Amino acid sequence: METLGFDIGGTRLKAGRVDDSGRILVLRSVATPETLAGLETAAADLVTELHAAGEPLRIGVGCRGIVDPRTTKVEALPGPAAFLEGTLLRDLFPRAVELAADNDARVALAGEMAWGAARGCRHALMYTLGTGVGGAVLADGRLAHGAGNVAGHLGHVTVDPAGPRCICGNRGCLETYFSARAIEAEAFAAAHRGCETVLRTRYDESGGRLTCEEVFAAAGAGDALALEIVTRAVHVLGGAIAGMVHALDPELVILGGRISLAGEILFGGVRAEVWSRTRRLLRREVPVVPSQVEDPSGVAGAAAMVMQRR
Repeated sequence: METLGFDIGGTRLKAGRVDDSGRILVLRSVATPETLAGLETAAADLVTELHAAGEPLRIGVGCRGIVDPRTTKVEALPGPAAFLEGTLLRDLFPRAVELAADNDARVALAGEMAWGAARGCRHALMYTLGTGVGGAVLADGRLAHGAGNVAGHLGHVTVDPAGPRCICGNRGCLETYFSARAIEAEAFAAAHRGCETVLRTRYDESGGRLTCEEVFAAAGAGDALALEIVTRAVHVLGGAIAGMVHALDPELVILGGRISLAGEILFGGVRAEVWSRTRRLLRREVPVVPSQVEDPSGVAGAAAMVMQRR
């Protein structure tokens, strides 16, 4: 049976045909429509393009926000795709004979369980590091959902009770300190104040826009201010991960998302923090590893959701 994976993001709707080894045979991406009717049309068009006529069709769907995997209902989705709140994702794909849907971070961990770093594991944590911070928990061989399908929102663990207000309504969440938005905001503020940094050139050229990738690159090149920003953010991330390691005792921690591509400047600092904070109680090193699923789009993980259901 053919499997299609869909990833509904805030800016892009991605879809692909995936084989049983997790290899994407065909991948497509379009701008995420701004209305439910537009999304229904785009989803139908992608299914028509990717699916061989007459063949049984199964579809896996990953979506931001809080998703009930039993009903496929989007319970909450702040941001540009808020029009999906209350929608049953299965209704977007009436041609599917099988469909599975879940939060995009759980979908990413499902891909790691099938073909990546969590293969064969029963206990793991995954952080998806990007514009915000997503997360998922593998406990006793099952993806944790909790009482209201909110389990795994690791980016909203409080790291500073008096910290900045977060999009979720809390204060001092991890993603207010470690996320692309948080790191970019720190760099912008410093460059805007006129602090000495190589980032000021890029700030002037871009009209005040700085990317997280540029901040990490400047830090890796030895820029003192960028290194200070990155070091502080990694310190907070490592501390938050150490807390969850104490709480859930995973076999390993997986870091995915676009910030995970920063390499050793990220992983070295996080590993040192986790080891120093957990070694006395755990008496073992918990590996902190990058995502091993080659597909960064979320499509392969979405396909894994429906494959694993079978």
